[in-house]
Amino acid sequence: MNKQLLIVGNWKMHLTVHQSSLLVHRLQQHIKTHRDIEVVLAPSMLVLQPISVELDKRRFKLCAQDAYFKDEGGYTGEVSFAMLGDLVQYAIIGHSSRRLFFGETLDTVRDKVQASIRNDIMPIICVGETQQERDAHETRQVLHDQVTTALMNVTSKDIEKIVIAYEPLWAISAFNKNVTAKPEDAQKAISFIRQQVSELYGDRAAKHMRILYGGSVNEHDARSYLELPEVDGVLVGAASLNYLQFTGIVDAAHQIQTERKS
Repeated sequence: MNKQLLIVGNWKMHLTVHQSSLLVHRLQQHIKTHRDIEVVLAPSMLVLQPISVELDKRRFKLCAQDAYFKDEGGYTGEVSFAMLGDLVQYAIIGHSSRRLFFGETLDTVRDKVQASIRNDIMPIICVGETQQERDAHETRQVLHDQVTTALMNVTSKDIEKIVIAYEPLWAISAFNKNVTAKPEDAQKAISFIRQQVSELYGDRAAKHMRILYGGSVNEHDARSYLELPEVDGVLVGAASLNYLQFTGIVDAAHQIQTERKS
């Protein structure tokens, strides 16, 4: 089965509305439409609405970086998944920065996954271990807990709408500079994640689920991850802010898909 490779650009807390518009303009100049590639952009919450008007929806989809799990209420400053339903197709949930800086727990991630599905937004669930957990040989236990809790209330029908991204915190430049995960590390972890999904929902669901790698991916190393048999795409951070770098990653994905067809 040749799935669409999923390339997600997470802009994090960068770029004003004007700067975001310029980046989208550059991306639309350089990135072509590829049926075998799905390109998703995750700008800041403030930027989602104006970008949705500018974006070529044949080539790009929009993604929220986060949202609150209650659909409405007196939660000052929050934005719900229900409010985003007309703007985005995807939402990043449980990103490492949300877990580390904002104290999101396993239960919070679980509730957000449910809210995302309830509002017809496909969740991209981020999982991964810290350097301390890796050193203590706790990677499998951490991934097991994160995956099984996030999927706790997901039905066999809804599992088809879910994406999981493995982002080892020890390989993210914001937390650990000059350290990257070797392709075999990513392959091993993602294979284990797929095994967890298989145990919960069966082999068919596990094979159809797209599981991404995210850990300081750039245009130079993207191919080494994308060509792995277990990897169905990448979650890109800093490199997604540079249109040339991000275009290089999309081009690498398309090249791999072309080679697989030949």
